[in-house]
Amino acid sequence: MIPIRDQIPTRRTPIVNYILIALNIFVFFLQWLAGSNQEALVTQYALIPANFLSDLNLENITTIFSGMFMHAGLAHLAGNMLYLWIFGDNVEDSLGHGKYLLFYLIGGVIASLAHIFTNPQSQIPTVGASGAIAAVLGAYLVLYPRSRVLTFIPLGFFMRLTSVPAVIVLGLWFVLQLFSGVLSLGAADVGGVAFWAHIGGFVAGVVLAKIFENRRQRASVVRW
Repeated sequence: MIPIRDQIPTRRTPIVNYILIALNIFVFFLQWLAGSNQEALVTQYALIPANFLSDLNLENITTIFSGMFMHAGLAHLAGNMLYLWIFGDNVEDSLGHGKYLLFYLIGGVIASLAHIFTNPQSQIPTVGASGAIAAVLGAYLVLYPRSRVLTFIPLGFFMRLTSVPAVIVLGLWFVLQLFSGVLSLGAADVGGVAFWAHIGGFVAGVVLAKIFENRRQRASVVRW
């Protein structure tokens, strides 16, 4: 299932969400400009769990944040930004601009820590906003449990657009991450998807939404 858009209009311009999307795109553009030096750039600024745990200096700590805005390719960036575009504006609308920024960064940090402690010996650079975005998804599920999401469902030659409850779209996403994460435990460190960052981020988003939520700003839900 590929989400296209949700049904809930925002009451204010999601300026922080726009800025976060722009920053991710800008950093990816800088990676592209690096050309043949891109690998060295990623090694320097991406989060590497083994390095982080072996020496908790300022440089290694800041890679949690710098790695959060880097991506491994255009498809990686596009997928992450699609989810952030669809779900982030409503979470910002509910929490408020300042709280949303703090929420996003804390969610990303917790997601990174979940990845570090499930892959403590990994020497593979970890990049991507998906941990923080997973927190956004968890928060959306808490804040708008009755929302519906216009979703593209490709089934071989059968393709359709349909309205699906957000609890199904996001619930299935989380179950898939959890299933894949459990299977990855003890597996060889060959890179790929940081499932435990997604799991940690999503759970963090559920908890943080309860802490940060401003109930007066919760948007009403109109069913399709």
